[in-house]
Amino acid sequence: MAEANDATFEWRPFLARWSEEWADSCDPDDPLRDEEEAARQARWLGFAPASGSQIAALEQRLGRRLPPSYRAFLEVSDGWRNAGGFVDLLAGTGKARWYEDESGFGETYRSVLGEHSSHEEITAAGMWSRALQLDVESDATYVLMDPQDITGDGEWAVYCHKAWSHSPPQRYVSFRAFMKDMYREFHSLRAKESGEAEFVNDTTRALDAVVEEAWHEALSGEYERAGRMLEEPAAYGRPRAQALLGQLRLLLGEIYFHNMGPGLSAEVRTQEYPPAQADDRYHGAYPLHVGRLRHQDAPFHYTAPGPFGAAVEQARDLVRWGDAEAAWHTLLAALPRWQPLDPTHLAPFGLLRDSLLGALLTPEQSRELLAVPRGPKALAGTGSGPGPVAKGLDPGGLAWLADQEQGTILSAGYRFVLVEGTDPAGLPARLGADGDTGLHELMTGWDARRLLHSNDESSIYGDKPVVSVGRAGPGWSFAFDDQPPAFDRERFVSPAVAASHGTRAVVVWSTPAGQDRPSSVVFHLSVAENGEEKYAFTVHGAEIRRSGDIPPALDPDLFYGPVNGATPQAADEAGRASERRALEAIAAEFDVSLPRFVLTRADCLLHRFKTRSWRRPPRPGESFTVWRSGAPAGPCAQH
Repeated sequence: MAEANDATFEWRPFLARWSEEWADSCDPDDPLRDEEEAARQARWLGFAPASGSQIAALEQRLGRRLPPSYRAFLEVSDGWRNAGGFVDLLAGTGKARWYEDESGFGETYRSVLGEHSSHEEITAAGMWSRALQLDVESDATYVLMDPQDITGDGEWAVYCHKAWSHSPPQRYVSFRAFMKDMYREFHSLRAKESGEAEFVNDTTRALDAVVEEAWHEALSGEYERAGRMLEEPAAYGRPRAQALLGQLRLLLGEIYFHNMGPGLSAEVRTQEYPPAQADDRYHGAYPLHVGRLRHQDAPFHYTAPGPFGAAVEQARDLVRWGDAEAAWHTLLAALPRWQPLDPTHLAPFGLLRDSLLGALLTPEQSRELLAVPRGPKALAGTGSGPGPVAKGLDPGGLAWLADQEQGTILSAGYRFVLVEGTDPAGLPARLGADGDTGLHELMTGWDARRLLHSNDESSIYGDKPVVSVGRAGPGWSFAFDDQPPAFDRERFVSPAVAASHGTRAVVVWSTPAGQDRPSSVVFHLSVAENGEEKYAFTVHGAEIRRSGDIPPALDPDLFYGPVNGATPQAADEAGRASERRALEAIAAEFDVSLPRFVLTRADCLLHRFKTRSWRRPPRPGESFTVWRSGAPAGPCAQH
């Protein structure tokens, strides 16, 4: 609600409204103390106005002129009862006094100051020894005005410290700002105690009208304006405002699910936020987005009624094979047909907890979702417009693989197999390790790492990655590994041959150069058809090995050239540019694409399986070492 500034603010109407609303909210069956009962009967929480001589006497006793808003308050009421929920009595002219840090809080705050402490922190630490104390009776709550923390128009900052909250004092720019917030606190506590329907007055009716307008604004896609409108009603404790604002903040990544507050109807909570069952089997196998989800929760499948619910199921099937782009467009296209269950419902925020779709709702994508008109007006075609076009989660093609920054998932290298004319579910039959001819259940990248490192036995010839699978464009499937070991060109065996029976298969392996070792770059391409390798090339530092009849468009000389004399940084940049050109050519030659979104996020759930080894078995006479879990290592000879 719009309110006057300090210069034009009228204390009498404000305090009268507060008193009347407090008196009406008192339960007649709940006995009050004598002074409170008298205030209820009089419908006035204050006292008689302080006279000019009383104010002058206080200023003389303190040795300085009072700040304007406190002085104006005293001219209306010489003190105040029930200031919020935890201050029973505020001082008037007779009881305001210097605090002088009687409780020793100042020493605690001064002890943590350092050379990097801000001006505000230093001011707050010194406040305790010089502040004017206004709390007379309270629940371990201190109300202090600092004569050296002066804001506009000569106002003193007010600090409210609730000793039991273990939080720093709340700072207000003036006494008026403090009293306004205590009025909000009174409203918030009363609404919480008695319920939204029972605590009704002119103020709540005006606030609820704002909430209703904000709800329609949010459904029309004007979520930012709606959020600003909801802040004041939510501060006054209007449950519906808190529920709606909580949904906005949750989707924008600003709060956790459990911080949403009251106000959601049982129907909305059942659909969007049912209790999740903790299950240690799924620790880590659950999308985590800006702290909005909890790793220990078991998988959750979001459902919704009507056409939007059908689109959710379609999107879930798309994203399980890596097509986050199509899944997101499917959700946004169906969103205008989404309908709120009731006036406490703003958006399908339960999607955040969906085991597959939750990872899609980054804050940026959530803003896209919130900007789409939805609800009854959108369904009737009377909304404010179609909303923004989705920016896209995936750039398409393969070139993006060369653009990974240091420290990201793929910055240390990657490898993948592309198979034509095969569904992703058929890849284990072509590439799976012994006994691993089916897809594992959906798992995250973290789970894949645990599975990879849970092997009972490994050796220098063992290279059986746990790969993620999905669709790689029209008619192609992929098996992708984001943590390859060092490329061993003497032992490497391309899995393209095994994967290509009855079709074509493409293998790519890339290890980018480190800035301190530009000669370590590796880029390999091999293409096989019907169980026979057709052509291949391997770039290893400055050396290029090739075999077969390489198509002109894939000639490695087009991509890689000499970098002699270049600085390590320049060599790395040249290597990235060469890699990008090679990937662009491969994508164009085979019309393939890999999904960046799911392959660069370890929290995305994908089907995975363990492949056969990418290295040849040992030859007769070659020695090798086998590591066994729980057993001593030892050399073994192969004859």
